Parts: sequence; structure tokens; C-alpha cells
Amino acid sequence: MTGRARDGQIWTPFTTAEGLVAKQTDKGEFNAPAKAIERIKAKDYGAYASPEIKTLPVDFLSTVDITNGNSGSATLNGRGEFVGLAFERTLEAVISDWSYDSAINLTIHVDARFILWMMDKVDQADWLLAEMGVRES
Repeated sequence: MTGRARDGQIWTPFTTAEGLVAKQTDKGEFNAPAKAIERIKAKDYGAYASPEIKTLPVDFLSTVDITNGNSGSATLNGRGEFVGLAFERTLEAVISDWSYDSAINLTIHVDARFILWMMDKVDQADWLLAEMGVRES
């Protein structure tokens, strides 16, 4: 995971649940479910909070190289463990279809902990969590 500073902007390796609340406008891509906003404001993260960043991670940046059609692909860490889903590359990374440069190519992934948190705390998808082996039924 990586971040970057450029042109007065700082991109940290993780976006967080608090950032989701800060961007909430109830419009378009900034319209999070009310129940999610309520749970975040209550800091009801359960076991899904990251001990390293001390909050619930939503997305993370990496130097993984993706191309069109890779959205939704599993992201694995160095131990082969599922840690998220790739869903977009940064604007600068569009060139990676022709030339990969880890200094500018960043991919955005939704963090697996956020996916599980949404299933658990917001959607009450207990049967799916049990089927996946995350929780006993």
C-alpha cells in the first residue's frame, strides 16, 4: 500500500470511514446509506477496524497494475490472503496500458474489512457471512 503527495494534494494509503462521513452529501456517489453513516458516527467498527490506522479502512492505494476489465478482481497480499477488490486506477495510471511506472501508477481497492463491515453492521447479511466462513450461523 502506498500514498502520494502532488500539487498540494496528499493521498494517504487508506481512505477511512470518517472520510466517507466527511464527503456525505446525499447526492450521487456521495450518498452513503443512512445506516452506514449512523454506525460510523457511533464508531461501531467491531473487529473490522485496522489496528494500524485505528479506524475502519474503506479503500486503499497500491502499485498493483490493472487495466480495463480488471475491476472487481480480487486483491491478494504477499501471503495470498484476500484483502480487497480492485476497482479503479488513478488518472495518472491510465498510461499503464502502454507503460507501467510505479512512481505514478496507483490502483484503488475497496478494503475487505469494509466489505465485511457493510455486510455485518449495515446489511445484516449474517447468512452470507456464515456461508463464507466469517461467522458461525
